[in-house]
Amino acid sequence: MLLNVNINNPILKHSRFNAGYAFFIGLMLMCLSLNAFAQANTNNSAKTNQQLSDIQQAINQQKLNLSSTNVKISDLEQQLKTDDLAIGKIAKNLANTSSKLAATREKLGQLSTEKKQLELAKKQQEQILAKQLRAAYSTGHHDYIKLILNQEKPSSVQRTITHYQYLNTARIKEIEAFKSTITQLNDVTQQYQQQAEQLTQLTQTQSQQKQILELSKTKQKQTLAALNKKALTGQQKLAKLEREESALVSLLKKMAADAEKAKRAKNLVGLSKLKHKLSWPVKGRINHSFGSSKQGYLKWKGVFLSAPIGREVKTIHNGTILFSDWLKGYGLVTVVDHGDGYMSLYGHNQALLKSVGDRVEAGEPIALVGQSGGQTNSGLYFEIRHTGIAVNPKLWCK
Repeated sequence: MLLNVNINNPILKHSRFNAGYAFFIGLMLMCLSLNAFAQANTNNSAKTNQQLSDIQQAINQQKLNLSSTNVKISDLEQQLKTDDLAIGKIAKNLANTSSKLAATREKLGQLSTEKKQLELAKKQQEQILAKQLRAAYSTGHHDYIKLILNQEKPSSVQRTITHYQYLNTARIKEIEAFKSTITQLNDVTQQYQQQAEQLTQLTQTQSQQKQILELSKTKQKQTLAALNKKALTGQQKLAKLEREESALVSLLKKMAADAEKAKRAKNLVGLSKLKHKLSWPVKGRINHSFGSSKQGYLKWKGVFLSAPIGREVKTIHNGTILFSDWLKGYGLVTVVDHGDGYMSLYGHNQALLKSVGDRVEAGEPIALVGQSGGQTNSGLYFEIRHTGIAVNPKLWCK
């Protein structure tokens, strides 16, 4: 609002009037300024409130997205567990089938050798019997009854009778041996046929199991790919690894306490005297060493040995199986109690070959190398712990 003021007006030239008028004008200008300032504050406040509202909505949406992502990740991790367990089961069955196949092939080889030996013995016995029959036929003009009744040459008769008895006993012996050979040959032939049929069935079973295994692996890869798409920040990855490691440590403590109560460590003397004397559980290159950086401040508590899927994982020393199951972040895991507070852990397996409570000896296969638990590369995660504290496996394995 503008005021049109003529300063040449005679009234305005009066000093008192001028002072009052100036005060009035100032007051008017101040009111106008305050009004403008209030209007501006009102506009700024509305704008700020709108911004706060927008930010709050964005935060709420982010929370919803994060919650939804966490739910999806949890679902995918559960699906990964299902996939890993399915692969573990079929891989174990396949390993058992392969073992049966090897045993059946070995048995078939033994039966084949035995069959050939019996057939050779049968042929030789047939030849011996044929000779004896020809010999008997060639002397067939002697009448056994006449020889007995002949009193002219009793000594000659006696020799002839003895000769006949000898030949007869020999024939009976060969005939009995021949009958025994035929019986054995028939039994071996029957066993051979049964083993051959079993070999065919096992081969078909193995083929089917391989197909199912490949399908399961494909499903596992799809689940893993979907899980990897859910990108996590460094802080989220660190938090995830912290949770998984904490769960592992808690589990190991519980197992150690259970083992102590159950006295499972009886006759197990631990590993204290075996430094640099043990063999590695699997042949492979060490990709991650004990104590190297894992994520943030977290360090590797064991080693990761790169190895092909399906290779046998062997226990480093005799002990008792304490754990044989799936564990989040570590996949299919086997834990062996060696006594005196020593334990060894084998993770990311494809299949577990032993059950809880089984006694195992040094070098005995306990699992098969895999990539369970979300691993993109196949290999074995291996730890040694003493009284719950992780120690460097290189101090024990040569």
